[in-house]
Amino acid sequence: MGRIKKKGVTGQAKNFITRTQAVRKLQISLPDFRKLCIWKGIYPREPRNRKKAAKNSSHSTTFYYTKDIQYLLHEPLLQKFRDQKALEKKISKALGRGDAHDAQRLERNANRPEKTGKTKYTLDHVIRERYPTFVDALRDLDDCLSMLFLFANLPSTDTVPAKMIARCERLCLEFEHYLIVSHSLRKSFLSIKGIYYQATIQGQDILWLVPYRFNQRVTGDVDFRIMGTFVEFYQTLLGFVNFRLYTSIGLVYPPKFDQTRDDLGAELGAFSLEGNGIGAIEQPKQITNGKTAKPDPKLQKEIDKLMLRLNEPEKEAQEPATSQTLAAEDEDEEEEPTETIDKFEPAAPGGDILLQPSYSATDPSTLFSNFTFFLSRETPRQPLEFILRAFGCKRIGWDAVLGDGAFTTNELDPSITHQVVDRPPIQLPSDAEEETEDNQTSQRIRPGARVPGRTYVQPQWVWDSVNDEELKRPDIYAPGASLPPHLSPFVKKVRGQYDPTAPLNEQEREDEELEVDSDAESDASDDDLAVQAPKLLTIEEVDATAEGMDVAGSDDDGSDDAEEDVEFGGFSDADEEEEDEGVSEALQRQRELEAEATGVQLEEKEVDPRAKAKVDARKKAAKKAKEEEEELERAKMMMSRKSRKVLEKMTYSNKRKDVEAEKLRAKRRKIEKSGKGARDV
Repeated sequence: MGRIKKKGVTGQAKNFITRTQAVRKLQISLPDFRKLCIWKGIYPREPRNRKKAAKNSSHSTTFYYTKDIQYLLHEPLLQKFRDQKALEKKISKALGRGDAHDAQRLERNANRPEKTGKTKYTLDHVIRERYPTFVDALRDLDDCLSMLFLFANLPSTDTVPAKMIARCERLCLEFEHYLIVSHSLRKSFLSIKGIYYQATIQGQDILWLVPYRFNQRVTGDVDFRIMGTFVEFYQTLLGFVNFRLYTSIGLVYPPKFDQTRDDLGAELGAFSLEGNGIGAIEQPKQITNGKTAKPDPKLQKEIDKLMLRLNEPEKEAQEPATSQTLAAEDEDEEEEPTETIDKFEPAAPGGDILLQPSYSATDPSTLFSNFTFFLSRETPRQPLEFILRAFGCKRIGWDAVLGDGAFTTNELDPSITHQVVDRPPIQLPSDAEEETEDNQTSQRIRPGARVPGRTYVQPQWVWDSVNDEELKRPDIYAPGASLPPHLSPFVKKVRGQYDPTAPLNEQEREDEELEVDSDAESDASDDDLAVQAPKLLTIEEVDATAEGMDVAGSDDDGSDDAEEDVEFGGFSDADEEEEDEGVSEALQRQRELEAEATGVQLEEKEVDPRAKAKVDARKKAAKKAKEEEEELERAKMMMSRKSRKVLEKMTYSNKRKDVEAEKLRAKRRKIEKSGKGARDV
């Protein structure tokens, strides 16, 4: 007889533990338990059977893996939490017996990071455990940056101390300085939530969100204790990452910080970077041995082959055997890395066509290096300064009220090439224009005045130029101009879906515009046809006009059949179109009989070629859709039930995407037509 197992000893009852049991086992408070789980990356689990995991557990019971809680028993932070708990008890006892001096002494030893800005413990060992390699830390940097940039813009309150905000802001500015020096910033997007940035660091794409510089109101429905726990962990993580990034490019970390300039609003200008002379990236120098230096024979052989191909292209085309021999020799040689981009071309006709790698002819790091910018007072100075510096601009000026650190505060400086303006142009009267002084002593110019030879653009010009990696036309972004749509650069292009950047004729199906127009006209004319239908002659009128012609014998039968067709709804669209064609032919035949009987010549209607093309396109599309549907039904007959269900789901989702893309193309077509009409007027 087998051994009887006790209930609650094996299985899910042993693998899971409730939160109350975990807190009792660790002997810490619930807030400290939450902190520990957040820092160590331990989160609740859902058992497959809640009744087996714990007896009479309610639905709100939180479960954890028993092994995770067992792992927390060896955490050094547990002792720090227990010491803090014991110190809090001593303080409460001292206050209870009225010993204020002893309570004040113990208070100084307590952990009050919201007052002192320092903690009695560090999370360095936690960072090393969770991120064994530097690439792992970079992959988890998205949420870290978004959270720290958010707290850097919050006002100080009791739950969000000022020292926490100051440290978050300092870490974020240090990270921005690295992006500026290393030219790692790639894209940016202005959204309703804030400004998205994307940087590429050591092959890892990092995307984070920075809120706008508005006056934030801290509400009571947000638990800032939990968010503060995340911020405390992310501050340690970003400190580690900044140290590694700075030392990798040969800079001293932390950089020198000028508190006086920071109080004046310099922000990025309050930091001064210094090189450490260790590990700096240097270009390799060529080693020369004077007269004894000789070229590498292998390299010289490759150069000779290349020169042979360049000088004799026709000869190589006439002698394919020679090119094959050279190709065989190249394969035998060791492959050397080149800077050319591979072209993935199909080896056989009909093969899959891969997307070709795209590259920019200009270096993004030098996009604004030849310009001097001046930022008007109404423009967002912080994001514009960061983006311009990250893409090569060294000279950026702004008004003195925006803070310290500007290249120049004189708006009339002749070295300024571009000015970013975010206000509509103001038309000045002729008298005011004559009184405007054009001298170099005045610091400002009158509203609406323009400095000759300077380019005025709106802030979107900077973002669109950065995302497209080329300077956009400044006249499109002139002050007061209607700006082009600001599209997200993070959306990947999918074949078959709507692409707002591509021309409309490249995305449309064949005769799509004619099909849409014919459908719209047919929908609009359904009611008109019901009211303005051609009047059919009665049997007596046909007998009187035809004088014995046998054309009225089948009219009753035809009307009955038409009524039956109206009542029966089982035919497809193609059958209805065939019936419409039959009715129209009958009407045309009747008109010919009338004209022949009365002796009046039948007027021939002029057929609009565009209307005929619309009808033909509609018929062609209906026929093609019917053929595709029949082909799909035949293919389903050869499939299993499971495969058929999968195919139906795929077909349904693809049709929905096609319909959405077609609606977007129709909207764009309508907007373009209305724009053309307005320009013609």
